[in-house]
Amino acid sequence: MKEFAYDRAPDIPTALALLGDDPDARYLGGGTNLVDLMKTGVERPARLVDLAALPLDRIDRAADGSVHIGATVTNSDLAVHPDIRRGHPALTRAVLAGASGQLRNMATVGGNLLQRTRCPYFTDLTGPCNKREPGSGCPAVAGEHRHHAVLGASGHCVAVHPSDLAVALTAFDAQVTYETTDGTGTLPFTDFYLPVGDTPHRETALPSGALITGVTLPPPAPVTVRSIYRKVRERASYAFAIGSVAAGLDIEDGIVREVRLALGAVASRPWRAYAAERALTGRPATATAFAEAADAELAAAAPLPGNAYKVPLVRNLVVAVLTELAQEADR
Repeated sequence: MKEFAYDRAPDIPTALALLGDDPDARYLGGGTNLVDLMKTGVERPARLVDLAALPLDRIDRAADGSVHIGATVTNSDLAVHPDIRRGHPALTRAVLAGASGQLRNMATVGGNLLQRTRCPYFTDLTGPCNKREPGSGCPAVAGEHRHHAVLGASGHCVAVHPSDLAVALTAFDAQVTYETTDGTGTLPFTDFYLPVGDTPHRETALPSGALITGVTLPPPAPVTVRSIYRKVRERASYAFAIGSVAAGLDIEDGIVREVRLALGAVASRPWRAYAAERALTGRPATATAFAEAADAELAAAAPLPGNAYKVPLVRNLVVAVLTELAQEADR
């Protein structure tokens, strides 16, 4: 591991000043992803700015019912918080579906959003990777791509985003708050991650040197209270998704009044399924309508030879999850 300077920031202005515009400095949350990448040499920061002492470890509910989650809240604390479990149960399920209990005790919400892909070509320093070395190529396109993207990819990168939590936040219109030396900023979660395009090394819309301070969820609504996250993986625990769905459903008199859908492990970012939402809103809450909505979203899929299985997998997953939510509404 490369030698690095280490600072523990006592407050946000100090953290911003320590990082500055230094491309070789990194913020350190729980370290569950960054430290691993430092050990393999993928990340080689000259300075780490530890954020553990910052006052960002609270979950607060505002008068309007919205919930602000501080960036250093651990995944474990997020999963068990009563406001999250009651108003946004899909988030609880998403967090509990990820990693192990020990890692959830360390991992932070801010760090979770910034974790890097688990594509094996990204972590293999002996070969090219456009995400790691822009312009070097993407060997996954012609190589091993069983776990890679079927939506929104490009010839420059077919890696997928690994976060479970980010999929649920995408579905339910969360907003990311951040600080820079110029002041406070906010990004809708659907704009937080950038399309892969020809710049896969640019993953988020955060300004240079920005510090994520938290995530804000809108007030609970029927579509968030009746919500679920389901993850498919190749082994029962401690594995990244090969497909996942975060969904919320509001039904009145058998008709879908509102629906939220986001897909995971299918694109370089959590994928908000707008086409499926439009296709389903105002229609009867039936398995046929759910399947047609999934087909509307997946019409844009462009799988590679080794990952075409993801298209029917995600289709069936969408139908199953929405059917379960519809059945709950009838009880």
